[in-house]
Amino acid sequence: MKKIIFSVSLSLICLNACTVNKTTKINNVDFPKFSAEAHRGGRGLVPENTILAMKDAMNYPATTTLEMDTHITKDGKVVVTHDDYLSPGFMLSPDGKEIQAKKYNVFKMDYATLKAFDIGTKFHKDFPQQKKVKTYIPLLADLIDSVQHEIKAKNKKQYFYNIETKCSAKGDGVTNPTPDVFVKLLVEVIKAKKIEPYVVIQSFDMRTIRILNKEYPQLKTSFLVNNKKSYEENIAELGFKPFIISPAYKMVDAQFIKQAHTDGVKVVPWTVNTAEEIADLKALGVDGIITDYTNLL
Repeated sequence: MKKIIFSVSLSLICLNACTVNKTTKINNVDFPKFSAEAHRGGRGLVPENTILAMKDAMNYPATTTLEMDTHITKDGKVVVTHDDYLSPGFMLSPDGKEIQAKKYNVFKMDYATLKAFDIGTKFHKDFPQQKKVKTYIPLLADLIDSVQHEIKAKNKKQYFYNIETKCSAKGDGVTNPTPDVFVKLLVEVIKAKKIEPYVVIQSFDMRTIRILNKEYPQLKTSFLVNNKKSYEENIAELGFKPFIISPAYKMVDAQFIKQAHTDGVKVVPWTVNTAEEIADLKALGVDGIITDYTNLL
């Protein structure tokens, strides 16, 4: 009897150890040595934050990471879009007409209504090279499904997802839910799609990434900044060291990078849209680049 008990105990220990090792392996996926990120899927070339944009970005060999923005709709769906209100600058109504500024609040719209708007056929004056094609604002879940299917069908490498939460304290209840609700809904999608090891969640809203750091420490976070503070001042305000700090690219100098790397924090600046600026930042030693033009990566 003792031998049987001992044998069963060893089996349980082995099973637990194997499970732990498998989990550790899953959670310790190597982040790209240089994170070449398609901003909003590469909006310089394809309509932003669309499934079409993400698939296009995957055609450029240097791309490692698909960067995107998320909002929450009235019916609690996580959608991939940047602006609080549908933009008249590059969007049209379902019947192809111009729309008014600040008329269509994403947070106050059901997804079925939101999806009917055209985000791809109107000329975008800031991005004259952008391909024109009728398309829509996607659910994050559908976008992930499409990317993962493309990876499998065409035997591509696994891409990383850099997902921004578009929220702020002044927007609570107006253009976004409270950060705890936003994070809960976003993480539910990420977990359901089983892509946790390949996700970075970024935000200008410190509340978002503080919640993530406390409640979901297995997920990578990135602190977006655009100010005149030093690296050390920004980190002190945040209160912890994120996986990445993502500054406006003009904030970056050798000292900023040195301080971040001393802390073990990666530096991935945004939005860098010329080959010369990309080369200069690479020479300084940044850990990645976020750009609208995936053809420059």
